[in-house]
Amino acid sequence: MIFDMDGVLVDSEPVINAAAIRGLAEFGIQARPGDFQPFVGAGEDRYVGGVAELHGKVYIPAMKRRTYDWYLKLLPEMGKAFPGAKKLVDLLRRHGIACAVASSADRIKVEANLTTVLGVPLDWFAVLVNGEDVVRRKPYPDIFLEAARRLDVPAKKCCVLEDAVNGVQAAKAAGMRCVAVETSFPRATLAAAGADLVRPTIAEVTPDDLLANE
Repeated sequence: MIFDMDGVLVDSEPVINAAAIRGLAEFGIQARPGDFQPFVGAGEDRYVGGVAELHGKVYIPAMKRRTYDWYLKLLPEMGKAFPGAKKLVDLLRRHGIACAVASSADRIKVEANLTTVLGVPLDWFAVLVNGEDVVRRKPYPDIFLEAARRLDVPAKKCCVLEDAVNGVQAAKAAGMRCVAVETSFPRATLAAAGADLVRPTIAEVTPDDLLANE
């Protein structure tokens, strides 16, 4: 079982959105919340960089660094876990299902979200793959294929839980089953991207939904 993180386990989109707006403002970019929507799920280089380019600026790594500085400041107050997320992960792991997180975010964001917001030890997951571990991020399949490799499980035996179009496309390109939740995009959009099943929230996702490949 491979979980995306942002928009699936934790409701961090409002946090990174607010952080990126503040970070980019330091470089003279007056970004709006909606500017970031096309880049959800693609990792912070693209999330921040895409909006910088949208406003006619050349993206530089310092923009992401300042975004992360703001993110870590805002996270304790703004970050929230989705109801049912921790329960689902715990249920799967207690039943012997190897769980992974595969997020396009950098390691610093992955670890902060899992420990501070979701409130679980990192070793609840057999594998953690972040955007720094692959060259091509979602919608390319590389991050999910790397998670399957580290889990030592064939891609066709893996299921991905996603919320973003980029992530659904990546999962299907990897040859994996993909269940999606409507936290970032509507059902029709996720289904059009290739999701095998769409549920309104992670609280409504069942183990049977995820283990249909078995």
